[in-house]
Order: sequence, then structure tokens, then C-alpha cells
Amino acid sequence: MRTQVAIIGSGPAGLMLGQLLTLAGIDNVILERKSADYVLGRIRAGVLEQGSVELLQRAGVAGRLHREGLVHHGTDLSFDGDRLRIDFTGLVGRHVTVYGQTEVTRDLMAARTATSVYEAEDVELHDFDGQPWVTWKKDGVTHRLDCDYIAGCDGYHGVSRASIPSDALTTFERVYPFGWLGVLVDKPPVAEELIYAHHERGFALCSQRSPTRSRYYVQVPADEKVESWSDDRFWDELRRRLDPATAEAMQTGASIEKSIAPLRSFVAEPLRFGKLFLSGDAAHIVPPTGAKGLNLAMSDVAMLADALIEFYAERSSAGLDNYSAKALSRIWKAERFSWWMTSLLHTFPENGPFGRRIQRAEFDYLSGSVAAQQSLAENYTGLPA
Repeated sequence: MRTQVAIIGSGPAGLMLGQLLTLAGIDNVILERKSADYVLGRIRAGVLEQGSVELLQRAGVAGRLHREGLVHHGTDLSFDGDRLRIDFTGLVGRHVTVYGQTEVTRDLMAARTATSVYEAEDVELHDFDGQPWVTWKKDGVTHRLDCDYIAGCDGYHGVSRASIPSDALTTFERVYPFGWLGVLVDKPPVAEELIYAHHERGFALCSQRSPTRSRYYVQVPADEKVESWSDDRFWDELRRRLDPATAEAMQTGASIEKSIAPLRSFVAEPLRFGKLFLSGDAAHIVPPTGAKGLNLAMSDVAMLADALIEFYAERSSAGLDNYSAKALSRIWKAERFSWWMTSLLHTFPENGPFGRRIQRAEFDYLSGSVAAQQSLAENYTGLPA
């Protein structure tokens, strides 16, 4: 079996890359170790920058997004009950769209016409410094796929980055001492826009998936267990961390999903190894505070798709040669913003009273400075590629 581009991973990054290549007439095959149902069952956030929405339009899969996505022209920050709205549209003329990552994945799956192989076991990447090929097992049979290039879009724990010799890769990582306990509930959102809240008890977030489905989070220690949190305990704790009016207005109910997501910052460099390219979570992880994870993945594969299209159309390797440096420039800016949002809004007991006063001063500066609000709005809605 032969193709031009072998794509490892069928999350939104791999699916988007495959869609863009297919539309350009470039053969590709996606290999995914999990089942399609498993991939669709992953519960992920979905705050899309305008650039990501435009990419979905380019891919021809934005119809449902435009019908069902929730356009947000701003967001609210809260510090010990004091509220500040960041007016994205008024400050920088842009907005974001709330549309779940699961729905992005579903739309891309529905549009795919090229080959996808699910439940591909024991995937191995071979000779990506020369003439690459990939092997996998399915139903006990070993298969081989020869290709020109390999795109590693298989996430933080995937085989793509793990296949690179350790001495060829430099990694940067910060693991935070807390996670987000998230609850999904079939109740209307408490507000039209997201509310990010800092409280001495910890961070909280009021988010949403639709006009009738809400997603809420509270900061918990990294070693916390989901089983320790009944629905009643979660709602009581969330209310404590919100301003009184929001806490009073919030509609609660039985959770339909509850999980804890650890927080980390991670970057691998470079993103090219011969004819293997890393994209999405295989290359980087950001804390969810800045809503950058999915958007960075979309940015990566847009750059990589353009570089591959240039190569096959013009036989020019300029875009491929520049992919790593160009993508990493944007990645590090998003890492900085996500770190800053995380530092402002979470509690860090090791920082003591001085650290909390610095956080308060940062919030007060933000409240009184249009320039600071513009910087936040510019980063949140998406920096240029």
C-alpha cells in the first residue's frame, strides 16, 4: 500500500490535515489506534479563534458550526468577586466561537473521503530519515504503508514523538501542582459568555457547550480523585468561588460527565525530523486556561498543509524547511499567554501572601489599562500565523 502522506492520529489535527490535503489532490491515509467511537467520545473544550473558524470554512466543514456555534464577543474575569469584562470586539475587532472539539472532530470525520484506518495496533514509523514507511497490525495481520512524508498528529502519548531518538529532541515542560475538575450538565449556562474566576480557595470557570448544556470547572490538587466529589460537593465549592450574583443565578443538576484534567506546559523542538513532522499535542501542550490547545493544533496543520501543497504543486521544499521554526514561533507565544492566564487565575500556595498580592495587582492593572486589556483580547482571539 502506498500514499503520499501518512497521517498518524485521527483527532482534529490529523483529520484537518487530511481534509486539506485531500481537497488539494494529495493522497493521504490516516492511522488511528483507537476506534472511531472512542475518538468521538473524548470530551474536550472548544473555544475557536477566528483563524480556526476560517480554516474550517476552507476545509468545507463549517456549516454546522455556523448554525450551532456560539459567538462570544468578550469574556468575564472575576477576582474575589470583582468582575471585569474584556470586550474582544471593541478592543481588537475580533471574537471567538464556542463549538466543542468533539463536534469539530465529528464534522471532519463526516467529510472525509480518503482512507482512514481505525484500531490500528502496534503502529511503527520506519526510515523517516530516508524513504519512510509505516507498519501496523489489524485483526492480527501486519500491514505496510509506504509514503513520501509522515505527519505525527497522535497526541502527547502517541508513537510519533516517541519514535524520535532522544538525542535529537529537546523538550521543555512545566507540570502544575493542580488540575481542573470538570462537570458537564444539561442546564443553561449561567452567563452568555465565559467567566474566569480567581478565589482564595482556587480557580473556577463557567463555560458552555450549547444554550442548554454547561461545563463548569474548579481547581483541585493534582492528586485529587474524581470519586471524592459528589455532585453536591462540586456545586457547593463552585458557588463559593463565584461572585454572589453568579452563584445565585446558576442552575445545577446531575452531572452527565465528570473528570479531572491535569495541567502542564510542554514543547518539543524541533518539529521536523527528516520526513517526519510533528503537529498538535504531539508537539506541544498548553494549560487550558488560555483556550489555545485546539487552536494551536489547527494552526500547526494549516502551516504543514500549505507547505506540503507547495511541495507537490511547485516541487519547492521552502515551506517544509521553514515549518518547524514558523510553527514554534507561534507555539511559544501561545505558551506564554496560557502560562500568564494560569498564573493570574489559579492559587499557588507556595507563593504565599506576597504572590497573591501580586495577582491582585495584576488584576487591578488589567482593570485600569485599555492597553493591557487589548493585549489579553489580542492573544485570546488569536495572534496572526
